[in-house]
Amino acid sequence: MKTIIVVGNGMVGYKFCEKFISKKGSENYKLIVFGEEPRPAYDRVHLSEFFENEDAKALELAPVSWYVDNNIDLITNERVTDIHRSGKTITTAKEREFSYDYLVLATGSVPFVPPIKGVEKEGVFVYRTIEDLEGMLAYAAKLKKTKPNAKAAVLGGGLLGLEAGKAVMDMGLEPHVVEFAPKLMPRQLDSRSSKVLQLKLESIGINIHLSKATNQILGNGTITGMEFGEDDTLNVDMLVVSAGIRPRDEIAKTCDLEMGVRGGIVVNNKMQTSDEAIYAIGEVALYNQMIYGLVAPGYEMAEVAAEHILGKDTVMSSEIDMSTKLKLIGVDVASFGEPFMPAAKGHSILFEDKTKSLYKRINVSHDGKKLLGGILVGDATDYNMLHQIYLNGMAIPENPEDLIIGARGEGGASFGSAMDLPDTAQICSCENVTKGTICGVIENGSCENFAEVAKCTKASTSCGGCKPMVVDLVNETLKSLGKEVKNSVCEHFDYTRQELYGIIKVKRLTSFDETLDACGKGDGCEVCKPVVAAIFASLYMDTANKEDVIQDSNDKFLANIQRNGTYSVVPRIPGGEITPEKLIIIGEVGKKYNLYTKITGGQRIDLFGAELNDLPAIWKELIDGGFESGHAYGKALRTVKSCVGSTWCRYGLDESVSFAIELEERYKGLRSPHKLKGGVSGCIRECAEARGKDFGVIAVEGGWNLYVCGNGGATPKHALLLTEKVDNETCIKYLDRFLMYYIRTAAPLMRTAAWLDKLEGGMEQLKKIVVKDSLNIADELEREMQFLVDAYECEWKQAIENENTKKRFNHFVNSDDRDDNLVFVPMREQKMPEHWGN
Repeated sequence: MKTIIVVGNGMVGYKFCEKFISKKGSENYKLIVFGEEPRPAYDRVHLSEFFENEDAKALELAPVSWYVDNNIDLITNERVTDIHRSGKTITTAKEREFSYDYLVLATGSVPFVPPIKGVEKEGVFVYRTIEDLEGMLAYAAKLKKTKPNAKAAVLGGGLLGLEAGKAVMDMGLEPHVVEFAPKLMPRQLDSRSSKVLQLKLESIGINIHLSKATNQILGNGTITGMEFGEDDTLNVDMLVVSAGIRPRDEIAKTCDLEMGVRGGIVVNNKMQTSDEAIYAIGEVALYNQMIYGLVAPGYEMAEVAAEHILGKDTVMSSEIDMSTKLKLIGVDVASFGEPFMPAAKGHSILFEDKTKSLYKRINVSHDGKKLLGGILVGDATDYNMLHQIYLNGMAIPENPEDLIIGARGEGGASFGSAMDLPDTAQICSCENVTKGTICGVIENGSCENFAEVAKCTKASTSCGGCKPMVVDLVNETLKSLGKEVKNSVCEHFDYTRQELYGIIKVKRLTSFDETLDACGKGDGCEVCKPVVAAIFASLYMDTANKEDVIQDSNDKFLANIQRNGTYSVVPRIPGGEITPEKLIIIGEVGKKYNLYTKITGGQRIDLFGAELNDLPAIWKELIDGGFESGHAYGKALRTVKSCVGSTWCRYGLDESVSFAIELEERYKGLRSPHKLKGGVSGCIRECAEARGKDFGVIAVEGGWNLYVCGNGGATPKHALLLTEKVDNETCIKYLDRFLMYYIRTAAPLMRTAAWLDKLEGGMEQLKKIVVKDSLNIADELEREMQFLVDAYECEWKQAIENENTKKRFNHFVNSDDRDDNLVFVPMREQKMPEHWGN
């Protein structure tokens, strides 16, 4: 029996073992795996998730028992120090010697630490291993005991640096990202997309410092700051260095393997080094004169090496696809193909909406027939399909811009579904799984759901970026076979949201723990907790003040957190109508608390810059003046916009203001799967833009026309006509039914437009249900809505009347001190955050 020694038990080293033992002939080999860390292989791609539960086991790719069951000797906490090629042996740091027939080097990379003076000081960390994270957590905990407003910087604004920025946020420290280049993610993004990303990160509290060359780390033994130049410093209490990687190739130098000029072990397309018995894979391998820092190329290298050792002729792809999609600190970022397009090769089409932190760019050939690459920031929903169009050379629309802004008049992309892809399309690049393989295991009866497909094919089990497309393929294939498709909430609830809604309603469950005990398993997660909270709110009119879990982080403080850590206060102004007396009250509150004041597109007044400690006092003054919460922070009704209608306008056919007020007063506080907006226009001139709303009412001769399921956002959609020429009472009746049916049946975080797209039968079916009562549930829907209307309470009023709730609004848990890091500057006679001009 021949022996293969694998040096390195990271993701790629583990993948080599997994792939090797699955192949015919592997039973004739013995695998010995060395890992320097004290644990089995774990998922570095999702390393930041360690901060959520500090559970290393949750990141494990396989337990120790897996190695035992597969006759693999796993030796952890022991470093291989020397390779003796002539005798085909290796030596470890414990001076043990092992013989090999084949040697696979999967030693990966190490963080690059720039030679900065003082970088060895206490409080400076790298971001690479679980041990690194444990050290950071311990240091942060110690810091917060002595300095509640401690700051931490991340050196590096690339992919890993922004992940480290999320880690700093998760530890409760004030985060700062310092980047040498003039833009974030300089290798993946152009200047405009990088700026959009920067603005989005700043809006959630990440401080960005660009074009900064760090000269030295300040402090006497312990870091106190960073110096960039004369009189240019940043005071910080902790530093995480994430300035890139270097191949971990020192072991190759002990035996004179061929090396790259700047590091890395040179390999051919079979992953062989200059010694045919030694292979190198992953971030230590220099292939095509490049080190590839993504997991997918590493997994392909593992496959090629395994096949070649077993006598196959498999070789690496001549070109490596560096496309990637990530969610960085809650922001979608993706690039594919050639993200930067020289004019000689093609031209670019750009779509940008800074108000929504949205940027889309596609690069197409000069003849407009081929997609060559692109960049997506803020909304990467279409990444998987765009990537497949690029990879497979598929035809693109006559108007290529439809790929990013939606087909004209349709509001949706026009490039079909995943089922339109050829069977050879590589859906999961990490595991090299094609569309044909995914659909095939459903069609031949081997698998019946997504979980089984993922287990069988490994698709989506690595980085997870392809999961939406795999889910679509599974569901569409099941439908084509006439089988039921079930979209479970998450692993803790084997039910759709609609089913879970029904169970909670029938069993009258009132807490998350009760729901878990009754129909779930485990402890729950960040997916199911908001879903259950939303169901409670929609069933019982529960507010965030009453629930043990909440729908959204902003619900905790009944306000939207702003980019500098302050909050917005948005009182309800039904229909946009407000008396001079109430205007004065808002003005007085804004002046007293020095708030930035702005009239919004939703016909109300936003007050920005409120400090956490001041929120209850601000709310009390507004409530005393006759205002209540406008729910700008919740998945709830926001506004019902109106024009001035027949009262003032010479074109008005009906009194739109009164009706808008009636609708907003009726549905205020109504919690739903996503936010809701309404509009009432007094004539077809449509000054209230009612057809751009989730529900819109337009006055015509003979009554009101009712439109539903319109949305703004990245892919705007006009609302469609539900019924026409109805009176006020009938309009409200149909709205009650429509809204309750949407609340009952929509998926989590699904806007009404997307919900209608998914509804079998579309608008015609919705008309049958709402107007003709084809399901015989109209009375029930109306009763449920009336219960919610009657149960309404102002969340602000609840908060200020409950002493325990009021405790949430102290900036520091153990002190009444305020946040002294907030800095404002004047602009147009109002205060602005200090960074407003950046």
